[in-house]
Amino acid sequence: MSTRTAGPGSARTAGSPWRNWAGNVTSRPVREVSPASAEELAAELRRAARDGLRVKTVGTGHSFTPIAATDGVLIRPDLLTGIRRIDRAAMTVTVESGTPLKRLNVALAREGLSLTNMGDIMEQTVAGATSTGTHGTGRDSASLAAQIRALELVTADGQVMTCSEERHPEVFAAARIGLGALGVVTAITFAVEPLFLLTAREEPMRFDRVIAEFDQLHAENEHFEFYWFPHTDNCNTKRNNRSAGPAAPLPRLGGWFEDEFLSNGVFRAACALGRAVPPAIPSIARVSSRALSARTYTDIPYKVFTTPRRVRFLEMEYALPREAATTALRELKAMVERSPLKVSFPVEVRTAPADDIALSTASGRETAYIAVHLYKGTPHRGYFTAVERIMTAHGGRPHWGKVHTRDAALLAAAYPRFAEFTALRDRLDPERRFANDHLRRILGD
Repeated sequence: MSTRTAGPGSARTAGSPWRNWAGNVTSRPVREVSPASAEELAAELRRAARDGLRVKTVGTGHSFTPIAATDGVLIRPDLLTGIRRIDRAAMTVTVESGTPLKRLNVALAREGLSLTNMGDIMEQTVAGATSTGTHGTGRDSASLAAQIRALELVTADGQVMTCSEERHPEVFAAARIGLGALGVVTAITFAVEPLFLLTAREEPMRFDRVIAEFDQLHAENEHFEFYWFPHTDNCNTKRNNRSAGPAAPLPRLGGWFEDEFLSNGVFRAACALGRAVPPAIPSIARVSSRALSARTYTDIPYKVFTTPRRVRFLEMEYALPREAATTALRELKAMVERSPLKVSFPVEVRTAPADDIALSTASGRETAYIAVHLYKGTPHRGYFTAVERIMTAHGGRPHWGKVHTRDAALLAAAYPRFAEFTALRDRLDPERRFANDHLRRILGD
């Protein structure tokens, strides 16, 4: 059933449907291709144009929206992996677009290097993560995309373009978070720095105290985040700050017990029970929120920033002006308490500084992120609709890879540079080779 293209890349007629990680998005492409170079990818784009097919690239499917769904050609970047070069003078690393963040982080650490900041999981490909605006938390350090210094983009007409602040700066300003709408990213150059240590301090805290001290906790820590457990007044806070050492990693057994046994194994069982018996969720939440104890450890960045997430869920996340965060959180808590909703997953709160990327959720403003989740298979519409109503009332912008109902008209009002992005899209992809129904909704036609 499979046929080979010229060179090491491959193409095959699609058999089974493609599904994302959460299982809420399915698509049936006509064919799948795995190009091994930017040139092979450009040839596949020209072939798709001849066949009148649209094209989408998919990484590990960690987006909860249909942003990568296609009924045309599905590009898998499995062969576009690995580090191209490390420039120690410029302190940059250039990596192929299909490289999983996990492999990049491990490889950089082996070279005595690290990204400055990262999200809380590292299963995604570098292009998939940056193109949808994946972020962690930081007072001064921003999203993965904000750490990009250059990128290689294959446009709809098969042109291979390298863009940076010096070369094609108008493309660079938008394509760092390009939503898969401007072309196919084949390589990314990130800024890196010498490997450093972070000390993580995790501590339970009451909701009212976190809200009252939120601005102070943000100001005093390089990376602050917290989780609130619905149906309780309990939160778990995490403060990550640079350390002179020495390293003091989590004990192997203790780390496994909390991060795997409790946070994945026991939590999955609790979520499954809550889905089967929703009235039990508040009681489960009270127990779960007290299960994790205070702990402090010091390790290299990716071992502190990221944690394994094996419990599958759906997620909505909104980026708010940071000064609106505490008011929105109080409203969210009040909404849950007065509603019949039963919410088994904690609410996650993070921050980011303003950046200069056209469609970044932190574009032009200090930002707080509020993310809500529900266990896979749990009806989510009522909860997410109520949350979205609160977030949009405070000027919220939805995360591009997570569930939301916004359309182009509403998003144009939320992003001052929205028209700049869509004008560039008109120039680079006038025939909408990279379009799908989802992009049509959020970007217009």
